[in-house]
Amino acid sequence: MSFEWFVSRRYLRAKRKQKFISLISVISIAGVAVGVMALIVVLSVYTGFTEGLRDQIIGINSHILVQHYGMNLLHPDEMRKEIESVPGVAATTPYIYGQALISTGENSGGIVLRGIDPTTAGEVINIGREMKSGTLADLGRAGDLPGIIIGRELARQLGVLQHNKVRLISPDGPLSPMGVLPKIRTCEVVGIFETGMFEYDSTLGFITLETARSLGGFDEGVHGIEVRVADVEQADRVAVALQEKLGRGYSVRDWMQLNQNLFAALKLEKAGIFIALDLIILVAALNIISALIMVVMEKNRDIAILKSMGATTGSIMRIFFYQGAVIGFTGMSLGVLGGLSLCAILKRYQIIELPRNVYPMSTMPIKVVPFA
Repeated sequence: MSFEWFVSRRYLRAKRKQKFISLISVISIAGVAVGVMALIVVLSVYTGFTEGLRDQIIGINSHILVQHYGMNLLHPDEMRKEIESVPGVAATTPYIYGQALISTGENSGGIVLRGIDPTTAGEVINIGREMKSGTLADLGRAGDLPGIIIGRELARQLGVLQHNKVRLISPDGPLSPMGVLPKIRTCEVVGIFETGMFEYDSTLGFITLETARSLGGFDEGVHGIEVRVADVEQADRVAVALQEKLGRGYSVRDWMQLNQNLFAALKLEKAGIFIALDLIILVAALNIISALIMVVMEKNRDIAILKSMGATTGSIMRIFFYQGAVIGFTGMSLGVLGGLSLCAILKRYQIIELPRNVYPMSTMPIKVVPFA
């Protein structure tokens, strides 16, 4: 053991006349520990919230959208085979987007319609997991009336339940001397889903491709292909590979591009929180510096004795550097231990509940990601 380390350890031990300095050291350790613990907990909550929001968004949507500029895809089956030949693509399904007015006679509202293939849509989007009543397969079963799946909030606004009838009114109708005649289709509510996101639950509805074509006014083709990739974090690379394979006549957009404004804002807020918490740790570090300055002032006689015995200025500096390093390392270790423990408790027991009408999850999300 070097004498610098030996002396610094002796200085860390409190004596009767140095209780105040020892108290400052304890406060400095506590400051570092609290700052590190707050940094770990807040970033874990923010990471969990961001990934939870991402899972909610891309759960009801696909990872990649493929469209043809200026026209529908007339041969979706051939296009699907070509897309599925690209490495990283897990599944594909055709889709049709449209808007309409949904009415029950007493209540009405706007709805965004997604025409899907019930046999393949479940492999790409997670709508089947979000069903509260009915199943995705019920949408494809032929009956007297075409089926529709709507969100729970929209069902509440309309006052309908499963097996009730609704009317879809589309403005894409034939032109007559009186103007454009709307198309009206009566549908049966075969299922109700709930994603936890108000925007989807209050405005979104799923119908079959045939029903969507009849409302949209075209006989064949689809608007595009929805793609699910094997690794959601590699969706941008798969999108680039698809764009190169399909050529410039097609639009290929991944979930990062479709929601880039939202996730860019979340990333910026995360950086701001990280900076704010770093300032807390900086304040704790300044407390350590102030404690070391007071120790140096208290140890003037000891320093003079050490120098008279042959100690160099570098050795004296290392004594107090070791003392500050011990305080900082102890505070950091306690902070990491406390932060991870608190995250584990919050994740296991889900103590903090969130309002479902405000957040897309019911409890505080926690996810600890090393080196994030």
